[in-house]
Amino acid sequence: MAGSAAPSHLQLTAWARAKAPNGWRSVRVVADGGSGPIGAQVLLRKLGPGPFSLGYAPRGPIATSFDQASITAFTEALRRAAHHHRLTHVTVDPGLEGAGPGEVLRAAGWRAADAVQHRSSRVIDMAPPESELWSGMRSKWRQYVQKARRSGYATEDAGEAGLAEFFAIMIDTARRRGYIHRSSDAYRHTYRAFALSGSARLLLARAPGGEAVATLMLLSCGPRISEVYGGSTLKGAEGRTNYLLKWEAIRSSRESGLSSYDVWGTDLPGLAVFKAGFGGREVAYSGTWDLVTLPLLREGLVRARRGYVRLARLRHGSQTMASPRMGASADG
Repeated sequence: MAGSAAPSHLQLTAWARAKAPNGWRSVRVVADGGSGPIGAQVLLRKLGPGPFSLGYAPRGPIATSFDQASITAFTEALRRAAHHHRLTHVTVDPGLEGAGPGEVLRAAGWRAADAVQHRSSRVIDMAPPESELWSGMRSKWRQYVQKARRSGYATEDAGEAGLAEFFAIMIDTARRRGYIHRSSDAYRHTYRAFALSGSARLLLARAPGGEAVATLMLLSCGPRISEVYGGSTLKGAEGRTNYLLKWEAIRSSRESGLSSYDVWGTDLPGLAVFKAGFGGREVAYSGTWDLVTLPLLREGLVRARRGYVRLARLRHGSQTMASPRMGASADG
């Protein structure tokens, strides 16, 4: 999977391990329609005290060939798994670009659904020399990086020892921007699950006095690394340390041998402008799709989740929460 055309950490065993403490379990569904294997890690979540669950394959399925025969075979295998596990529906959002994959899914009986993951992102090709990556940034962004350095800010790979400072920054960022952060345990479980295979990094930027003022958690899959969580304090933002930290994340990831860097979402206009300044190309994904197996239960669940997220947005004054379907944040 890590060597596929669209590698994603969300399809790794480590992600299932990270989600297990939140009540998710995983199964793998694999098929072959004649042009090579196709499959997905499907996360299952039980719905209340009854026997039913929902399924979600984030950034799946992964395929050798995403053709009609492969998708038909995968759909049939997934229907059997859904019957066995009593699933109301299974959601997928392939990490593939353009409308083509969605049309193939539609032809196999899938329905277009509300987004869970971000709809677009930017991916930076790190094959060119570092000097080209640097010159590919907006000039103002380069000035901000240099300004932060001259002001005495510095970055470090903090590892697990930096989790407490990471969480404090995430709380501060969430309060200022009006969104709901995860629990410290959720971040810790995620970091540890990926750190077991050396696929997690936790970066901190520090002010001249040593205070941690910006952070990024990055997870890798094969040649690609993604910045899945990040934030900065007001002091960090004023010092432009978020620019310095992101550049250092890109530079050091390239130095370690990785070939692409996913900024992990450009759906929000303000963040899109910030992330675009670091170069790369815009990626628009093929959408979110449901294989509905128990229609009445699925529709009731979707309506309930939409109402829950609308209420949560009103309470927190936030437009940054994802998935009105799952009531979950954008990492699924």
